[in-house]
Amino acid sequence: MTPSANLHFVTLLGSLRCASLNAAIARSLPQLAPEGVSISALGSIADFPHYSQDVQDKGFPPAVLNMAEQIQAADGVIIVTPEYNYSIPGVLKNAIDWLSRVTPQPFAKKPVAIQTASPGQIGGARAQYHLRQSLVFLDAFVLNKPEAMIGLATSKIDPQTLALTDEPTREFLTRQISALADLARTLQR
Repeated sequence: MTPSANLHFVTLLGSLRCASLNAAIARSLPQLAPEGVSISALGSIADFPHYSQDVQDKGFPPAVLNMAEQIQAADGVIIVTPEYNYSIPGVLKNAIDWLSRVTPQPFAKKPVAIQTASPGQIGGARAQYHLRQSLVFLDAFVLNKPEAMIGLATSKIDPQTLALTDEPTREFLTRQISALADLARTLQR
């Protein structure tokens, strides 16, 4: 693949709340993508049942297989998630548990960027640490830098429109997406 080839990334949202700060960040990403990169949202992880081997033995739920196919077809994944109790939300862990059982493994050798947003100053750093641990098991290539931990996010998102309005944050996220694109192109060579 040539360095100028177009790339397509998908976003995996770790929040179920439509008005969440992280949903606002995820919705902003298609407009922040640099030239040559498109971004679209995956379906909701709310459509995944609680993981159970008994359920899996009856067949993978269509929502799981659909998401796995979209991840497999994408050039990279951007996971946008809040931090709950110093870790990732249970619904995101459940989705990862389901996706980890799909063959071929959709995250294997896939470039992944992580973004977290929080009303607090740390911006979700502890969630990113735990998420990275799960992604190691899935053999994903997690982008190391720049890390996107958006602290004080309530001051950066318009409460009425839920649009990301903070220009420095918008520019930073564009730089992170560009770095993910560089990683994706490197891995495709």
